[in-house]
Order: sequence, then structure tokens, then C-alpha cells
Amino acid sequence: MTQIATVERIIDSNYAEISVPRKSACGHDCEECAGCGVSGASVHAKASNPIDARPGQKVVVESDTKKMLRIVALVYLTPVVLFLLGYLLTAFLSDSVGMQYFVAILGFAAGIAAAIAYDRRLRARGGLSFTIRRLF
Repeated sequence: MTQIATVERIIDSNYAEISVPRKSACGHDCEECAGCGVSGASVHAKASNPIDARPGQKVVVESDTKKMLRIVALVYLTPVVLFLLGYLLTAFLSDSVGMQYFVAILGFAAGIAAAIAYDRRLRARGGLSFTIRRLF
């Protein structure tokens, strides 16, 4: 996955800190919408700097697509799948609608907890790995 980033500072001879504009589904075309009130925040990350980019330069960065898709699946799909699984399994085992909702909510909470635990583990290992490929 490639994105455009700005080099914020040089960490050492091999790495730089970059800021990547956060993408969202709305595209932040605020003149057209003005519904959410969110401005385009940036994510700061460490990136390998083989081209010796300097602070202030716009660069094209690449990240591991497989790892990114795994994160997206964990964060978005796991809670929904556990919610539905809890609801459907309880529907077969019990006639209590209240119990179905309770187990479904527990499944959703377990999915959120798994996503948070994975995020903390990923941050402890250095987060996503970015590589600066070229100047923009």
C-alpha cells in the first residue's frame, strides 16, 4: 500500500519520522458536507529512509499490504463476526431473546478487546513498517 507523507524529522541515518494524513470514508470534502466536524488528522510513524529524504519533503511511502489487511480485518470484522456468532449460537441453544443479546454483546466486547490487545502488541513491536520509496 502506498501513501503520500511528509518527512517531519530525521531519527538517525536509516530512519525518519513521517506524518501520513489519516484517510477516512468521507474523504474530508468539508465544503460539500460539513457534517462531522473532523479535520484531517495525521498519523506519525517511523519509516526506513533509504533515499535520504530531508525534513519537509513530500515522499511516497509503502507499507506491508498483508499486515494492513490483517489489521483491518481484526479491527472491523472480528467484533461483528463474534457478535453474530454469539447471537446465532445462543438462538439455537436458548429461547431467551435477552440471553441472545447478552451473549452477542459479550462476543462484540471480546472482539474489541482482541483488537485493542493486538494494537498494543503491534505498537510495542514498532507498529507498521513504512519505507520511503521516492520523493513526491
